Amino acid sequence: MAVIHMQNGRGIGTGLAIVATAALLSAVLIIVLRPLLARYAVARPNARSSHEIPTPQGGGIAVIAATIAVSGSVLLFSTAASPLPLTLVFAGVLLIAAVGVVADKHPVDVVPRLVLQTFAIVAVLFALPPGLRLLPVLPWWCERIALVIGGLWFVNLVNFMDGLDWMTVAEVIPITAALAAIGFLGILPWQDIVLSLALCGAMVGFAFFNRPIATLFLGDVGSLPIGLLLGWLLLLLAGSGARTAAILLPLYYLADSTITLLRRALNGEKVWQAHRSHYYQRATDRGFSVTEVVTCVFVLNLALGSLAVVTVLLPSKLTEVSAVLCGVVLVGWLLVTFARGKR
Repeated sequence: MAVIHMQNGRGIGTGLAIVATAALLSAVLIIVLRPLLARYAVARPNARSSHEIPTPQGGGIAVIAATIAVSGSVLLFSTAASPLPLTLVFAGVLLIAAVGVVADKHPVDVVPRLVLQTFAIVAVLFALPPGLRLLPVLPWWCERIALVIGGLWFVNLVNFMDGLDWMTVAEVIPITAALAAIGFLGILPWQDIVLSLALCGAMVGFAFFNRPIATLFLGDVGSLPIGLLLGWLLLLLAGSGARTAAILLPLYYLADSTITLLRRALNGEKVWQAHRSHYYQRATDRGFSVTEVVTCVFVLNLALGSLAVVTVLLPSKLTEVSAVLCGVVLVGWLLVTFARGKR
């Protein structure tokens, strides 16, 4: 059985301090930036919106800044590992955040948007450990192309799912908390634990301002780099041998976005255009309140996180298959519930 990773005094107490610091910094930055965001970055309601009044967006600036500042500071003084991988990750995050800033102000055509996102994802992939392979049956270059395509999909699905107050909060906090917990069990190195905790704390600091009815949105400047960071952490988790856990943690987001995309494609719709046909959006149109929807998603993600941890604590084919089946049933049940609406 795995044991908690406590070397060099790096324990749960330190982790809680990282979360608290990132949360505080994120909240302070939001308070400082909000007057500027209210003047220059307002999301106005349209036919596809879930909000009814103009609302400032760009809270992701504070979330990403707090995540980079706290994790970078902790790792600068606590590890002798090469700074190059984290530098490449942060460079990719800042690039994709810049794409989000432009998209929040003006619509960006799909081609240049995807090209710039690809550059950011490639930068992050260069930071992977040299020996990390997820699909060793494929040539190295073929696997990397698959990872770029998968990265593009994951980054954009996180962006697609950021369409309801607290929705991204309900996804990111359980996933990053579970990643840190798995890391403390010895599966992930310290720098990845720190990054998970810093992102978790930054989202906690943002949550107060995004609670229904939200007074601030993440914007693309937040959802895109958050998707990149989550994708990076999940990729490292899968590459460390915990592939089942890496699939379970984002399973609701993967299912809602992928099924919705396929359904729209089959209906001949332009899949890259904004819409209101995700399961969580249909739920609010069919009687569920915003709070009920995000509470269901949050509880589901806690369950998926628990299943992921179990697969690490009790590694076996039986445990992994059982956990995946249980996760699929839970996600399927929630999607069907959202699609049916309240009766």
